[in-house]
Amino acid sequence: MTPAPIKELIAFSDFEKLDIRVGTITAVTDVEKSKKLMKLTVDFGDHTRTILAGIKQERENPSEIEGKQALFVVNLPEQKMAGEVSQGMLFDIGYADKQLPCLAMPETPMPNGSRAG
Repeated sequence: MTPAPIKELIAFSDFEKLDIRVGTITAVTDVEKSKKLMKLTVDFGDHTRTILAGIKQERENPSEIEGKQALFVVNLPEQKMAGEVSQGMLFDIGYADKQLPCLAMPETPMPNGSRAG
């Protein structure tokens, strides 16, 4: 893989607008109306959210990520896809570079809801 060029510089204040948090994936279920999407139920400590992620074709067994912690962008507007509502975005690694994506995960267990950045 050849790394993509670095994007243009942004102000630190733009970066601070992103709310990226640790959550534990408690359930992974199929989105029947989609060939790509799976519905993740994610525990953020003080609340649970539904996050839709395009991982159905990327993993032989999408439910293998149940119980794992990962990073999620939680301050995006809700998005309706394939008849379901997503309340954030899985922050994964590799997809934009056409690599088999993997979870962005803390190296040690962290409290759900911990912020990245």
